[in-house]
Amino acid sequence: MSGLVTKIYAVFVCAGVFAFANGYVNVALNKPAFLQYPVSHDLYDASNAVDGRKSDLSNWGGQCAVSWPKQTATWWVNLTTIHSIHHITIYFRTDNKPWGPSNRFTKYVLGFSVYISNTTDRLQGTLCYKDDNFTVYTIPAVFTTTCPVHGQYVIYYNERLPGVTYPFVSVDLCEVEVYGCPATGCYGSNNTLPCPDVNCQYCHIETGTCQGCKPGYQGYRCELACDEGIFGTECKETCGHCRDVSHCSNINGTCLTGCGAGYQGDLCKTPCDKGKYGSECNETCGHCRDVKQCSNINGTCLTGCDPDYQGDLCETPCPVGYFGQDCSETCINSYTCDGCNDVSGSCYYGCRPGWIGYFCQKKGTKACLFYYITCQWFVYKYVLTSFLSVV
Repeated sequence: MSGLVTKIYAVFVCAGVFAFANGYVNVALNKPAFLQYPVSHDLYDASNAVDGRKSDLSNWGGQCAVSWPKQTATWWVNLTTIHSIHHITIYFRTDNKPWGPSNRFTKYVLGFSVYISNTTDRLQGTLCYKDDNFTVYTIPAVFTTTCPVHGQYVIYYNERLPGVTYPFVSVDLCEVEVYGCPATGCYGSNNTLPCPDVNCQYCHIETGTCQGCKPGYQGYRCELACDEGIFGTECKETCGHCRDVSHCSNINGTCLTGCGAGYQGDLCKTPCDKGKYGSECNETCGHCRDVKQCSNINGTCLTGCDPDYQGDLCETPCPVGYFGQDCSETCINSYTCDGCNDVSGSCYYGCRPGWIGYFCQKKGTKACLFYYITCQWFVYKYVLTSFLSVV
């Protein structure tokens, strides 16, 4: 029942949006345009070729896009979103004179190409037409080519290589009309039919055959979800560090049950912030020599510990009698000191029972007088403890 409701709704949307349309729509009208080597005058602006005007095809009519003669010529229109395109019609500049070998503009357009692409790079798109046959006698002043594909940019291109008969080319376009469907998901001459396959995003504008799946789906009829660990348009994206990769959304890559150790964010592709690690980045790194070298996954200090700490996580203090980098330094009288200074190695917290003196180097049973005053690291400590040791 849910599938039936979905299809009825889709028909309603398409019919509601496009009921006014009788045939295909010029989706290029008043869209942004680009011109290579433009002539610096509004009379020849790139946008003139998509403004809907084509009553005056002369040099001074202000209705044509014109570029300087060069070895290459490029013009494109940005449809602003991907459209389902049926055909393209081009009105060449004629100067309002008879078209043919006597018209000087025919030689400038011979050899032209038309592409449809999702980027401004024509080579990443589909070649709709390449002129290999026209001559100055046969090329039409108004040219139409059918190209039922999907794309955002319609690109006109021409070139002249050294040694050819006509050494230069230029853009001389008075109007470029791109006819198709103004939205995705529908097909037919009146743009009223929804694409037959529910997970199809782009279907052939005439037949309805699916030409591109919605993000997260694949297969001839887009009937299959992306493989495990893969998501997105054409199933080309790789899931992040999900806690459970089987719960990575095939549509947008969201990790539905959270991230694995060391990562954060909806896609679990962002490492923990500096000084953090572990599941949900909730653990704090230990006394790493360089906190930037704390593993975001398990907290291991990859370049070692700060002085006076040891262990992979650098959370364990040096054992009694040792100090410094990697706990490799030995305290003076390490067996008689109750802790030592990590710079000088001198007794810092006093002596163990049975030992006295500044360095706890003498045997004795008398405790220091006022221990916390006389046995701490003060300038007068040595004098006072030495005096008491001989009393």
